[in-house]
Amino acid sequence: MFLGLRDDFLFWFDCEVVRNHGSYVYQILQGLILFNRKLGVKGVTSVKSPLKAKPLNNPGESLDRKLQDVLYDEIFYSVLISVFVVIMTLVECLRWYMQAPPSPLVYAVAAGIVCSYSAWKVRKALKKVKNIKLGRDGEKAVGQFLESLRESGAKIFHDIQGEKFNLDHVVIHSSGIYVIETKTLSKPNRGEAKLVFDGSRVLKNNTEMDRNAIIQVTAASGWLRELLQSSTGHKFPIRPVVVYPGWFIQPTIEAKSSDVWVLNPKALPAFISNSKATLSSEQVNMCSHHLSKHIRAS
Repeated sequence: MFLGLRDDFLFWFDCEVVRNHGSYVYQILQGLILFNRKLGVKGVTSVKSPLKAKPLNNPGESLDRKLQDVLYDEIFYSVLISVFVVIMTLVECLRWYMQAPPSPLVYAVAAGIVCSYSAWKVRKALKKVKNIKLGRDGEKAVGQFLESLRESGAKIFHDIQGEKFNLDHVVIHSSGIYVIETKTLSKPNRGEAKLVFDGSRVLKNNTEMDRNAIIQVTAASGWLRELLQSSTGHKFPIRPVVVYPGWFIQPTIEAKSSDVWVLNPKALPAFISNSKATLSSEQVNMCSHHLSKHIRAS
């Protein structure tokens, strides 16, 4: 397709540019086009990445990408448009001051409308940026807590992408496989930062929060269970875990019988290490291999 476009372009040049400006200009530009084409082909075919496989994700990597999208799409371009309109207005003001028509009134009105809209959009986007950064930093902090488990042979994965969802962290340890969902909530300036887990809900000030993290992490665990079963042929139990950095978790009596752990992330490595071993080292390596293979292929 691109070769056809190039030929059409050169044909147009032959008909128009050569006829009006002579063959000298045409020869120079044709030489530049062919030279760039040779460079492009050489760059594609003669070099390649030294990495044999796609790197695994870091903690909070998808939130980093989301943060960049908000910064560029919702803030940068809004500010850029506002600056452009203001510059146009200043140019017209200068022309008006120099007694040269036309009047800057139209540009001034347009600048006011555009800047007002951009200010509203930027203010709205800044709230998103704050929440995304809070979630990203929480995932990174949890990832750092989990690093100590590598000493005991654990395999740790971060930010595993599913279809329209992600698993913040997965730990494959001799004591089992854990899907960990990080929920980073702003803490009050005063008073105790405490959450209550009743076995099916996490309550803040005796009120259930908007998104039920228990349902979310349970669904994520089911997805991973099916993924490993389809790739390994074995059905492994998955432990759902929700962590809240910086918060004290108070479990009720009903919470003790729940399959889901709700913890402060500082306590999670000890919970995992002190649990009874259920997987052999061969099973740990097998699950890690198949999960790595899925991540690199996705």
